Amino acid sequence: MTGAAEATAPHGPGTGDAPPVLALAGVSKSFGAVRALRDVSLELHAGEAHALAGENGAGKSTLVKTLSGVHRPDSGQVLMDGRPVEFHKPADAQRHGVAVIYQEPTMFPDLSVAENIFIGRQPRASLGRIDRGAMRARAAELFARLGVALDPEQPARGLSIADQQLVEIAKALSRDARVLIMDEPTAALSVNEVARLFTVVKALREQGCAVLFISHRLDEIFELCQRVTTLRDGAWIAGEAVAGLTHEALIRRMVGRDLDTLYPKLDAATGEVALKVHRLTREGVFTDVSFEVRRGEIVALAGLVGAGRSEVARAVFGVDRWDAGWVEVNGRRLPPASPTAAMSAGVALVPEDRRQQGLVMDQSIERNIGLTGLKRLRRGPVISRAAERDRARDWAIRLQLKFNRLSDAVNVLSGGNQQKVVLAKWLSTRPQVLIIDEPTRGIDVGTKAEVHRVLSELASDGMAVLMISSELPEVLGMADRVLVMQEGRLVAEIPRAEATEESVMTAAAGRTS
Repeated sequence: MTGAAEATAPHGPGTGDAPPVLALAGVSKSFGAVRALRDVSLELHAGEAHALAGENGAGKSTLVKTLSGVHRPDSGQVLMDGRPVEFHKPADAQRHGVAVIYQEPTMFPDLSVAENIFIGRQPRASLGRIDRGAMRARAAELFARLGVALDPEQPARGLSIADQQLVEIAKALSRDARVLIMDEPTAALSVNEVARLFTVVKALREQGCAVLFISHRLDEIFELCQRVTTLRDGAWIAGEAVAGLTHEALIRRMVGRDLDTLYPKLDAATGEVALKVHRLTREGVFTDVSFEVRRGEIVALAGLVGAGRSEVARAVFGVDRWDAGWVEVNGRRLPPASPTAAMSAGVALVPEDRRQQGLVMDQSIERNIGLTGLKRLRRGPVISRAAERDRARDWAIRLQLKFNRLSDAVNVLSGGNQQKVVLAKWLSTRPQVLIIDEPTRGIDVGTKAEVHRVLSELASDGMAVLMISSELPEVLGMADRVLVMQEGRLVAEIPRAEATEESVMTAAAGRTS
């Protein structure tokens, strides 16, 4: 078996004498010439949180879809309680007690929380009418079991992603789910929301639920899970206890090599001020924000979710209008609310939400990369396909993009490669100031190192980089200076030599040392 020499334990935990609630045994799955899974085995036991680790493209999504009935294996078996089962569709998996909680659940916004939980399965009163009282009472019981305070009568519209996930978990419990598969559930959550979710998951585990947890955030795996299975290039690499495992060892299993340079920050000489923000204010959002970013410098904008970091970035780039203050690029003052002027001055913005704001998902890789340079790609009245393809190929090579054909739709790429396409789209404009919001959110550890390498090289070549990140290790590892925001105000500026997790979080939380 590929990678078997790296395994530190046989497939599956073997908890006591009880068979696993859900298991894969030697499962393979191919899509044309692509082998997504190769002889993969996995065991999920009652009362245990089991992590699934691997880079983008390692086969995690295919494994989840196999467990949940979306895909059927080409070979191997799916087992429930030690007995082979066949899931022909997701409804089959649901009937066997398998539920999937996705990063961004799909809900009916105009229905109540209780109605979303019991949609299609509403309790009935006499004459077949929906018993709304019973439905609300059962929803309240489910939330009490989870230890959360949600109003069953509240409309789903306006719920946070975190609350939507809790509604989905309640729905799974209402179906008597025995296995809960959580696919990147924390990617869009704040620190407090993650803590609440973990409390819920630990309670479910204590109640006998088997949990499969997928996350690129290694700290979460070590905090929540008892075992971890690692995939690489579709193959099983290791299944082992989390206790005694180190971050470095897990990364080595995931990427197949030591990753000593996750934050490859190069020393760069700082030059003139490229970006100057002076007393920028947008009423009700942020107030009196002033800072500078010099050539060759990476400046991180840190703070808790909701502090106003992304809003400042959007205003600087001209997406949102500011009410007071001004922005200068290389000494040239920008007009408010004009992304065109910002781009002309040499500013690029890589947004936080690459799928909704950074890419046209059903368009090709080459078309997405070319969107910011259509004027330069014109040959007379039409866009030169050859020039568009050459430009895309050049940046694909520079950023080590993994793809089949440049004409493929960008939605077939992994999350990390989609992020590289967004970077390529903006770097191809040859910006002097790069604003990048959550540069590595939702991408694997190997691709994170590549993105960090790119940012470091850009800075060393003289670009001014303003980076917004919620990941403290990334902030501390990559920034020359850390600017901390709290409730719409800039409250601290910390040089690299003095920046620690404690100093940044103290400022972000509004506490004094």
